[in-house]
Amino acid sequence: MSINTVQPWWKRLGIVFWLCVGWLIFISFGALLAPWLPLYDPLSTNLDRQFEPPLSEGYLLGTDAVGRDLLSRAIHGGRVSLTLAFTAPFLSLAVGLVLGLSAGYFRGRVDTAVSVFTDSILAFPNIVGVMVILFFFGATLPVMILALAFFGIPPEVRVARANTILFAEREFVLAARAQGASSIRIMVRELLPNVIVPMLSLVLFGMSIVIIIEGALAFLGVGFPPPTPTWGKMVGDGFEEISKAPHITFVPAGVMFLTILSLNMIGDRLRALSDVKASAV
Repeated sequence: MSINTVQPWWKRLGIVFWLCVGWLIFISFGALLAPWLPLYDPLSTNLDRQFEPPLSEGYLLGTDAVGRDLLSRAIHGGRVSLTLAFTAPFLSLAVGLVLGLSAGYFRGRVDTAVSVFTDSILAFPNIVGVMVILFFFGATLPVMILALAFFGIPPEVRVARANTILFAEREFVLAARAQGASSIRIMVRELLPNVIVPMLSLVLFGMSIVIIIEGALAFLGVGFPPPTPTWGKMVGDGFEEISKAPHITFVPAGVMFLTILSLNMIGDRLRALSDVKASAV
């Protein structure tokens, strides 16, 4: 007689999931502890060691056109990219939750006003919008965080609204309403715990989008000014030398690829396990 055993939750996630988590932990702690790690100064040049290939003596990932260590620059560059990734999407989540819950619960004029607001944001290309904001207010970290958070609001609002509508007429909400619970209490105590689950997986996709946008802005020369290293700026700096020393571009591009892939894979897996399907309302 065979006995069906239920796997522990950590086994159900799969080896790929944990490899992705391991990479994110590795790159995050590397960026966080970068100033104290035994690395070269990411801004220090050495014209005697230009275009060193990966695995060169003293330079694990090689050097760029002015002899700067690519390993050090990749780790320090992650400080900017990951700071954006771990702040902007969560600000979008907070605003999206408030607006989405309000629109899905109250409906009517509130729903219309929120829909007009989100549609107005979606009508403006996010990269162009961020470029305009950076032009007028300066390319600083707080400004970029707020700009990216602003343009990340619409997806959060839509998912929160759709799931609020899905749960608003469920028995536990009707019971709370019958007991005289206020709208705020129902939204916070009854709806929020159910709505936030699918939104957390959406945040992971938002983190990858933020990294992509920062990279695109840096490649276009609109990101953080020199000499601040970022992954996108490193890709842009090495593009002119790609035929001579392709590793200058591929090293930061590879780090970006692994980070974005890890975020997407984790988000996909968590969304599948949560088994919460947002309606297309």
